[in-house]
Amino acid sequence: MDSSRGGRGGRGGRGGRGGRGTRGGEDRDVRLSKSLSYALRHGAHQMGPHMGTDGFMLVEDLLAHPQFRSFSLEDVERVVATNDKQRFKLRPRAEDGRLQVRASQGHSLQVTDLELKPVLTGSPDCPAEAVHGSYLRNWSSIQLQGLSRMSRTHIHLAPGLPGEEGVVSGMRTDCDLAVYVDVSKALADGIQFFRSDNGVLLTEGDAEGKLLPKYFSRAVTLRPTRSVLPLQ
Repeated sequence: MDSSRGGRGGRGGRGGRGGRGTRGGEDRDVRLSKSLSYALRHGAHQMGPHMGTDGFMLVEDLLAHPQFRSFSLEDVERVVATNDKQRFKLRPRAEDGRLQVRASQGHSLQVTDLELKPVLTGSPDCPAEAVHGSYLRNWSSIQLQGLSRMSRTHIHLAPGLPGEEGVVSGMRTDCDLAVYVDVSKALADGIQFFRSDNGVLLTEGDAEGKLLPKYFSRAVTLRPTRSVLPLQ
């Protein structure tokens, strides 16, 4: 381990301040995960640490920021390793081995090289459908206008619902609306889809950043019971 990384882990108490203890009722690892998500997806430019075009940031630069002063390298490694949605990726920097971290997807920052894998028509990993999780309060708007990437660079879709086999991430667990998209139909119209490291399907949508309702194959309420909604 290089000296800079070793210094992070050995700062008198940064790694030993209660481990997974709580402050204000929230698990420290949850707080760190939320802070990482914000910094790596949205806030890097305002916060100051340098982020590469591939979305990676040196862990030591991140930990030097006041928002992360109570966390250690070991905290970051644990949160990345145990995150159930695999939201983050760690790697050593090629030129010097210093540890870098990146969010797998969800950026509003312009990140040009996320190493996304294109989803191609007829390929074995091209799903017939992909599902976007949302909330019933948004259904009337979605039904008329479609899905929008809004301030983010992509619309997020999952290969299935949370808990289904092979589904790691792609939608929040508290979503009560599932909108299914006909991926092949959208691909045929020139809309591109990509797969992230943790299996999330991403698309920029059309020229206006939307997936129009004509690409919806079905919509389902998830709570309190599952029922099919009319598309029109």
